[in-house]
Amino acid sequence: MPEKLANYTLEHLFGDVWQGDELSLEQRCLITCTILAALNREAEQRIHFPGAKNIGVTREQLEAMISHAAHYVGWPVAGSR
Repeated sequence: MPEKLANYTLEHLFGDVWQGDELSLEQRCLITCTILAALNREAEQRIHFPGAKNIGVTREQLEAMISHAAHYVGWPVAGSR
């Protein structure tokens, strides 16, 4: 990724998107983990799943999210995690 695009992405994503008042940090983390599971983005999951757990999202919540998402994104994708 070009440096300018990487900087813009980081500034916008972590400066604007993650800082809004509409959702809690835990909600944002769970949403992000859901999207990564749906897209089968395993490399990013290895970063975001432990991060979510570090801020209070429980293993049970992550497992429930995967079970719920499986019905919408497909069993093979959900089963890969």
